[in-house]
Amino acid sequence: MTVNINPILIELGPIRVGWYGLMYVFGFLASYLLVRYQLKRKDFGVSRLEIENLYFYLILGLIIGARLGYVLFYDLKVYLQDPLEVFAIWHGGLSFHGGLIGVLIVGILFSWKNKKSFWKIADLFIVTAPIGLGLGRIGNFINGELYGRVTHVPWGMIFPKGGPLPRHPSQLYESALEGGVLFLVLWFLKDKKLPTGGLLALFLSLYGLFRFFVELFREPDPQLGFILGPFTMGQILSTFMIIGGIFLFLIRSKQKGKLPR
Repeated sequence: MTVNINPILIELGPIRVGWYGLMYVFGFLASYLLVRYQLKRKDFGVSRLEIENLYFYLILGLIIGARLGYVLFYDLKVYLQDPLEVFAIWHGGLSFHGGLIGVLIVGILFSWKNKKSFWKIADLFIVTAPIGLGLGRIGNFINGELYGRVTHVPWGMIFPKGGPLPRHPSQLYESALEGGVLFLVLWFLKDKKLPTGGLLALFLSLYGLFRFFVELFREPDPQLGFILGPFTMGQILSTFMIIGGIFLFLIRSKQKGKLPR
């Protein structure tokens, strides 16, 4: 099967609406609706208006963090030669790990400025994050990018940008695990007796675990290849997430019942 889907959904003169961008819109919309649903059932110490204001800054933090993360983690030499290219986001190049750092920084600053519990707000938002991640990977699939390694499995697909050989549809693997499975796990656990900040910790570790696994089937970034032996940059960054999530869960478990900011 050859994957050859037009990445542009609507094109009216200079106006172009792509599937990938639309997936992010759907992801943020779904997140917003689920956050509002949770606010009606439980007190997180924030109002609806504060949440709406925070979303604006989270979007900025995600875009800026994802771009800078890609520049620093994946292609620094190229951007040092042409610094202005950093701002050319339309040329592609976003990093999930950089985006995660961006939204965490925004969340910390927002909580500090407004004297809110960062851990409560993080738990409120993080259970909805996998929806956007899953939809984003579908956008990658439609764009025919971030495809998998060459394979002979029956469901192997040919991506025009990846040559004539069938490859793993690793974008769909990631969408299922980092999107669907991760969302179901976190949503099921959100009302369980976990330490404040526990959902954030579980997200970090589980996403890292799923991403590390899928990287076994995903084609490494051509400008980097394998970094340490058989490992990719995605696996190295995900390892830090797994370890960080475990430590965070242990630390928050010791402080269960407290509400530090």
